[in-house]
Amino acid sequence: MPTVEEARLRMDAALDALRREFGTVRTGKATPALLDTVRVDAYGAKMPLNQVATISTPEPSMIVVQPFDKSLMSDIERAIMVADLGLNPMNDGNIIRVPIPPLNEERRKEFVKVLHKMAEEGRISIRHARRTVRDELHALVKDHELGEDEGRRREDALEKVTHEYSEKIDDLLKHKEEEVMAI
Repeated sequence: MPTVEEARLRMDAALDALRREFGTVRTGKATPALLDTVRVDAYGAKMPLNQVATISTPEPSMIVVQPFDKSLMSDIERAIMVADLGLNPMNDGNIIRVPIPPLNEERRKEFVKVLHKMAEEGRISIRHARRTVRDELHALVKDHELGEDEGRRREDALEKVTHEYSEKIDDLLKHKEEEVMAI
């Protein structure tokens, strides 16, 4: 039997995915999550950077990448450069330093647009979770397994949960947008 809790679980998953996506958007501060999208050609396959190296942020404007295998240094450096993050890694033979340049106003606005697009995708995921549970509710009412009044009550509860999660997305977006626009 479809429940509001089922929808809540799906919406939680969508919210978590959005948080992870937001983590990959650059702010003026260095975080290891910035390199989450980087894939390295290693051992005959494309691997996530965090599986071939340790990523740390010793200072707010620097990411340090220390490969587990020194033979991957140039592959990791190349992967960071082609990841379209606007970063220029520096290889010293042992570690790769990735300085995080300050963002200019134009670049900040581009990132805000990306954030809005990600937030909209999160809202779509939430609406999809709502639609799935609502369709299941309608099918139960149609098959007389659930009374119309109970179906309507559950649908109202589902709408409240949907609205609650939409507001959470808006709050996340607002917070991340402030972070990106802060100088």
